[in-house]
Amino acid sequence: MSDSNSRRPLAELNQLIRENRVSEYSSPNLALGMSPVEFGAGTSRWVWSRQPPAALNPFGTVQGGYLTVFVDELFSTAVASVLEAGEWAMTAEFKIVFLRALSPGPLEGTGRVLRRSRSLAFLEAQVVGEDGQVAVTATSTWAVLRRQ
Repeated sequence: MSDSNSRRPLAELNQLIRENRVSEYSSPNLALGMSPVEFGAGTSRWVWSRQPPAALNPFGTVQGGYLTVFVDELFSTAVASVLEAGEWAMTAEFKIVFLRALSPGPLEGTGRVLRRSRSLAFLEAQVVGEDGQVAVTATSTWAVLRRQ
């Protein structure tokens, strides 16, 4: 398979994100109950209505690794919305801060691109619990690459 053919699905995925076609978005993480609500120019909003038992730690709260996966979905869909044809992006740096434990239940996350340059994108995200309180904040830097 040629390199351009192997990247075709990525181009199509980025386009559906730019067009806010959330019902067509596909990711293995949807099986965990995470789902996109809205994609905008440099933004994404997701919900995680119910966490499966495997996503809980021995204390009964949502395990940080699964929250990190949720945040990564926020970042990847927000950055995809600002990519031009022929571009792709990958995580260069990621920092996450867990402000408080989250009990299982409805969570909402937002991600946004703070700044986009030719070769980098800077993003931030937050996750709020059912009570509306911010429980997780994160920042990330993504490398923006162009297909040859």
